[in-house]
Amino acid sequence: TKSKKRIENYYNTLDEAGVVSDSKIELSSISSRLGRKTIEAYNISKSYGAVKLINDFTMLLENDARLGIIGSNGAGKTTLLGMLTGKIKPDSGEVIIGETVKIGYFTQENESLPLNKRVYDFIKDIAEVIQTVDGPMSVTQILEKFLFYGESQYSPISKLSGGEKRRLYLLSVLVSSPNILILDEPTNDLDIETLEVLEDYLDTFKGAVITVSHDRYFLDRVVDKILYINDGNIKTYMGNYSYFLEEKKQEVKIETIKPQRVERKEKVLKMTYKEQKEFETIMDDITIIEEKISELDKLISENYANYEAMKKYQDEKDIYEEELLSKMERWEYLSDLSERCKK
Repeated sequence: TKSKKRIENYYNTLDEAGVVSDSKIELSSISSRLGRKTIEAYNISKSYGAVKLINDFTMLLENDARLGIIGSNGAGKTTLLGMLTGKIKPDSGEVIIGETVKIGYFTQENESLPLNKRVYDFIKDIAEVIQTVDGPMSVTQILEKFLFYGESQYSPISKLSGGEKRRLYLLSVLVSSPNILILDEPTNDLDIETLEVLEDYLDTFKGAVITVSHDRYFLDRVVDKILYINDGNIKTYMGNYSYFLEEKKQEVKIETIKPQRVERKEKVLKMTYKEQKEFETIMDDITIIEEKISELDKLISENYANYEAMKKYQDEKDIYEEELLSKMERWEYLSDLSERCKK
């Protein structure tokens, strides 16, 4: 289901860019044994006030799942993660977490970082010896893999930069040997080298991964199933983010050419003039946004070795992709309204 062409382009870009030097950080997968029962959700729902974020959702997480959760801001992505991990109780339904499950939760905030503790002691308290598929590794060795060299290992965490704190926080999650990894916006504030080590880690990780992200490249790289949250409802797409966008485009086309009903009942609804004009042009708007995203994809590829330029184009693309999702959701509403007006 993955687009081979996009994957090939990704690796070609990495080869051409030459971003990572010989000191590239590498970390083999560290995980504990995961039994047959992982995380199971049965008919879970969650509302805050009059807003229903999650409506009657059921899921059985596979042992080797690579799951991406997407949706507009405020759609309920982090709320869903909270319910699946037991941090948030659903209003109805049930979440069952298997006895052997050990969750590593990388949140959007640097939770549990003791600012007065030294970097070395913080990791040592989690594991004095880190077991990897290539053999045991000391705290000093694992810190060096994450670019903490020499005296920096003995610096108070409070002295680290924001990016260094995110890197250390990610390391603390990975060395805890989770067998289910939850990543909430992992690409925020991580440098390219750390993102690459995370992607390489996930390639060999022998457990399930659930990630919330707006980063198209990261989702294309690491997931093979998408959960799309829209107005409380969750739809599953078997494929990465690029596949999801292609499917959404096809759904829009199919709905657009759907034959009209011959028999018409008395109209009970009527689109406003503004809604009618918006409905007539919204497909053109979607096409324009997709073209903008395509142009930015090209610019990102051409500037992969220039971090500042690539980040600028990536941030701009994230805005357009958020707008694209919003337009698609708006089209779905207007299309449904138009059909109901015809009945």
